Amino acid sequence: MNELKLRKEELRKNLDEVIWNIEQARISVSEHHIVQLVAVGKYSDEESIKTLYELGQRAFGENQVQQLEKRMKELEELPLQWHMMGNLQSNKINKLIELRPTLFQSLDSLKLAQALNKRLDEKNQKMNCLLQINAANEESKSGVSTEEAFDIYQQIKESCPQLKLKGVMSIGAHVEEQKEIQKSFELTHAIYQKLEKDDATICSMGMSNDYELAIQCGSNLVRIGSKIFK
Repeated sequence: MNELKLRKEELRKNLDEVIWNIEQARISVSEHHIVQLVAVGKYSDEESIKTLYELGQRAFGENQVQQLEKRMKELEELPLQWHMMGNLQSNKINKLIELRPTLFQSLDSLKLAQALNKRLDEKNQKMNCLLQINAANEESKSGVSTEEAFDIYQQIKESCPQLKLKGVMSIGAHVEEQKEIQKSFELTHAIYQKLEKDDATICSMGMSNDYELAIQCGSNLVRIGSKIFK
């Protein structure tokens, strides 16, 4: 019992600290700048997610379809928002559609968009998505290039009516150099600003190690795992 209580206190402390940091970064941009926090459950268990729900956290994300399915089943009694934010293999498309996530954050190519749209159409469903941009131009990362992002976004909007594009997502440059990370965020945000006239409302940037910088560069959704669940 004592151990459980300690864990709850630890989670409360971690969440408070992250929210405080988000607030500071948000206000440095503008008092009107709203930022959504998605807690990434990769490092956690169902009990910890329940605790965070009790503390007021509602949006949670997973990187794998099978993990998302497991979590959604085990926590189905809670009114949670679920985000899928990892690479989607084509053989997992039907399963993701079945799960109906609140938002699919990692739509990383026109080819995937078309495959997803086709299956959604067959099932007469729609899905909220973000276009993933590989802003740091790193081979290890998925996503469309910054040069192509605007055009691909338009193509998806025109040719994939079952997909409701809500904006963009990117992962900061995987380097120590802050200026490089900042540059990748600024590039993504500039594309997002161009897409606002196409009703883009979400610019998802920033994880545990760089979320404050991401917010200062214009992010309005951060994806945080280890800083909360550590």
